[in-house]
Amino acid sequence: MNVRRADLNDVAAWLALAREVEYLFGPMADESPFQEALRQAITTRTAFCIGSEKDDHDPALMGGIVISKEANEIAWLAVTARCRGKGYGRALLQFALSRLKPHESISVQTFDASVPAGSAARKLYLDLGFCDDRKGPLNPAGIPTVIMKLQNLNA
Repeated sequence: MNVRRADLNDVAAWLALAREVEYLFGPMADESPFQEALRQAITTRTAFCIGSEKDDHDPALMGGIVISKEANEIAWLAVTARCRGKGYGRALLQFALSRLKPHESISVQTFDASVPAGSAARKLYLDLGFCDDRKGPLNPAGIPTVIMKLQNLNA
């Protein structure tokens, strides 16, 4: 699996991926703030993806992740349904963690344990050492969330 930095040519594929997960995350793909944030993440080199081999006939992404270096957090992670359970999320998350500050805690907002559709995401974060820190707000789809933290990796 080759994780690479996203580029502006990937925007349409990112929006297609976002549409696929809107039932869990809330409206994104057709929302200007999301599109602007995505372009900014790509421009500032904080968006990474795993895609099909560069091919004009199949520009789909298998998954994508966005980080915030300032907040030392995972800002967004999604893997297309056809690729879930194959290690793409783990590869993206491990790659992203290597780009954040390991001497500080790293956070992510993800699904609460009460959300069956979010169990794979929670398991991924737990497997990599994240722990529930506090209750989060309902996300834009109205789904309960939790803030998870990965404590100092150098401790």
